[in-house]
Amino acid sequence: MSGERPLILVTCDDGVRSPGLRAAVRSVLPLGDVMVAAPLEQQTGAGRSLFSFDEGSIARVACEVDGQPVTAYTVHASPAQVVLIALLELVPRKPALCVSGINFGENVGSRVTSSGTLGAALEAAADGVPALAASLETDPMYHRLHSEEIDFAAATHFTRFFAARLLDKKMPPDVDVLKLDVPDDATPATPWRVTRLSRDGYFHALPSGRTELAEKRLPGYGVAVDLDRLEADSDVHALMIDRVVSVTPISLDLTSRVLLRDLQALLEPLAEGVYGG
Repeated sequence: MSGERPLILVTCDDGVRSPGLRAAVRSVLPLGDVMVAAPLEQQTGAGRSLFSFDEGSIARVACEVDGQPVTAYTVHASPAQVVLIALLELVPRKPALCVSGINFGENVGSRVTSSGTLGAALEAAADGVPALAASLETDPMYHRLHSEEIDFAAATHFTRFFAARLLDKKMPPDVDVLKLDVPDDATPATPWRVTRLSRDGYFHALPSGRTELAEKRLPGYGVAVDLDRLEADSDVHALMIDRVVSVTPISLDLTSRVLLRDLQALLEPLAEGVYGG
């Protein structure tokens, strides 16, 4: 790796063997020196968790994309832990960018905090590394599979486009992650739009169908959107209704946008009543 080109860390919560990870590597190979660090196994839904029961073991793995060898490691850890370990122990210098993806399945709406794709990107951002979290809309049947049937061509194009912008442009102070969601019918000519994160959950939990308490079953999920309340400028609307590529700025600052002095005034009478002030 040369010190003259930007270092790009690529990860993917779908695991080190994911075709989506290969697509992400392919997207950024022309842009800099690429290093891969990804979970040993599928970690969909891990969010930004830092599991205490993972081993944390690291192994060098063979990786070649388009005939070009790429330095790659697999880590027995959650997606966020993989990024943390990579930044602490594996990278030869601070990355200029972290690309998380390309995920099997869209990550839109208010439940994105459960996404391992976003979790890895947020962990990079917390350590001062700009991040791009890229996802491709797919049928839920593919969300946990390493299917070679999925066409990542359009998602690869847009991942390269926005990765190049992040390397070239300094984002506004409150933009820590760009969340990219590509419709499954997109082409490189599909329009893109900057969007807000919808308050709609998009994916909604379904009962597990459990018949006994001891039965090993987890809730399922499906897409259910309240179209009457869906925000026209949101990521869900862009992807689901307008079928355009959604680009959402994400901030590490989770503070509500309420005026703090107004909330202070609202809470003070309650505090006085409770504590006798």
